[in-house]
Amino acid sequence: MESKPNTSQEDGLLMGKLVHLALPVRWSLVGQEGRGPLELACTYDIHPRGARLLGGQEVSLGDLVMVERGRNKAMCQVVWTADPESPLRGQFTVQCVEGRTPWDDELRQLEEEYQPVIPGKPRNPGTSHVRQENRRRRPRYAVDGKADVIDGVQYLKGHVEQLSEFGARITAKDSLRPGTDFRLMLNVFDVSLALKAQVKYLADNVGMGVEFQEIRRGDRPLLEYVLRKLREARRKSAEEFVPVEVVREPLTAAG
Repeated sequence: MESKPNTSQEDGLLMGKLVHLALPVRWSLVGQEGRGPLELACTYDIHPRGARLLGGQEVSLGDLVMVERGRNKAMCQVVWTADPESPLRGQFTVQCVEGRTPWDDELRQLEEEYQPVIPGKPRNPGTSHVRQENRRRRPRYAVDGKADVIDGVQYLKGHVEQLSEFGARITAKDSLRPGTDFRLMLNVFDVSLALKAQVKYLADNVGMGVEFQEIRRGDRPLLEYVLRKLREARRKSAEEFVPVEVVREPLTAAG
């Protein structure tokens, strides 16, 4: 089972600049008896308050760890761990609880990088009939997640109600106009995704149908992970609904 992170901490991580970057680090568990042995890990992405790591030792939600890179070190807390039975096994997210992160220098030098949602296709290459048909045929799943819409200086908090490989339906107190390009931060199953999207239509004055244009480099496996869990949930729900066949047979008189 996946561990559920501290919601307030996870909200804080959502809005910071996040960069997909592999950096070697050392870390160790910190307990009442002191620090454990040093372990090697690699960052999957980094942000101003922490990082997502890929390591070989199992950790638990709430564990304190000391993370080191070169001469820099910081005390951190584990705020998310991946399902050990999923493709994300071994990954966990830490948030620094004191001091600056050991990768501050790298953050100052790097910016977020995005890539087209459809590999090999440039952004907005046109609206060919075939491409639109392929997008429509992708399954859409009902979902309950968070959506942060960022349009320049405008920031809207909302919810994602439907999700597919190429788009989503989002509800918010206010809506953007169709054709508006914006940045989108999604949080589904405690997994954070960053995308660039465009509003395609409005629904019921509070819902926006949005099409994904670009996805943050490194987030595609996370999107596939979320979609896989939604497929499994739909399949499980269908299997639990077993139709009951009523067999009518004539009653025989007791004799």
